[in-house]
Amino acid sequence: MRLAVPKETFPGERRVALVPGAVPALTQAGHEVAIEPGAGVAAGFDDAAYTERGAAVAADRDAVFAESDAILQVRTPGANPEAGAADIGRLRAEHVLIGHAEPLTAHETNGAVAETGATVLAIELLPRITRAQPMDALSSQANIAGYKAVVAAANRLPKLFPLMMTAAGTIRAARVFVVGAGVAGLQAIATARRLGALVHATDVRPEVQEQVESLGASFVHPGQTAEGAGGYAGAQTEEQQRRQRELTADTVAESDVVITTANIPGKRAPVLVTEEMVERMPPGGVIVDLAAERGGNCALTEPDEVVERHGVAIDGTTNLPAGVATDASQMYAGNVGKLVAHLTRDGRIELADDDPIAAGVLLCRDGRITAPAVREAMGLAADAGAGDDGGERSES
Repeated sequence: MRLAVPKETFPGERRVALVPGAVPALTQAGHEVAIEPGAGVAAGFDDAAYTERGAAVAADRDAVFAESDAILQVRTPGANPEAGAADIGRLRAEHVLIGHAEPLTAHETNGAVAETGATVLAIELLPRITRAQPMDALSSQANIAGYKAVVAAANRLPKLFPLMMTAAGTIRAARVFVVGAGVAGLQAIATARRLGALVHATDVRPEVQEQVESLGASFVHPGQTAEGAGGYAGAQTEEQQRRQRELTADTVAESDVVITTANIPGKRAPVLVTEEMVERMPPGGVIVDLAAERGGNCALTEPDEVVERHGVAIDGTTNLPAGVATDASQMYAGNVGKLVAHLTRDGRIELADDDPIAAGVLLCRDGRITAPAVREAMGLAADAGAGDDGGERSES
């Protein structure tokens, strides 16, 4: 089976879906690998690095799609609706497309992709089971985002993170508050602690308290719980969000840095840091909002902008992993490579009906959206048959 890697076209996206080091495992499994010219350059991998490991370089982007059976991307058109629209016309029914697809929100684009007949495997739909952990690109990239958020805050904060006792006087440790203790939040806690900060953290899932405290941070009880499916935090009511804001307001006000990471799959991010809280923060404070792409956990966040309000810098950068594209690509390639290896049978990608991983990531096939959660989000009938074109809406 011929696997191909196009150059990413989303603005500012420097990652690549496959790094040279991941090529041999795929070729040994019976696949051929080709890349678009320059596909890995922004991530630090030139074409020669790929050819040395057994990949071919296609003539151009059209050839990448025309001569391949499967396409590996960081962002499929669903996660790249404007620049990626040109690729929809390059897809055909025989293609298997693997990558981020924004399955719960990019309905129009993913519907158009489905109409090509291509099979799309959405990374975001990977089930959170033990066997799937090596393929979990959301977690690997969230790890990077949590690390980069703290580094970005440390660079911007007009004071040092660690406690320092010097002949010139004592420097007090910076106070960091991490909102959300998922993968990104836990990495943010660990990184801030390594830099010497005094760290507090909160999460609507009280069972993560032990993990927070094991990293040397203090846990701030949210007062409300919201456990979602698959270990994710669940959506809160407006009253629950208000109560959580009240309980964490004083911690925000006492913090030099606030890192927010609260995301609900397919939903707008909850607003947990109000303008009034920002006003109470120390001058020179920094907020890094990792939920900026979903609207932001801070009421003042502007996606992909760093704004200053009430003397506090609010960083809404939406793609922090792209800032360390070499390692982010290596981790992503490891996830995707393991997914392909898991699905490969006799040199081809096969989707077994009894495989929860294959069933979980399957977004569309044979011209129709198949993922139950996505069909529900799109208002499609749950019992649609094979002849459904993906456009029929349920009345309920």
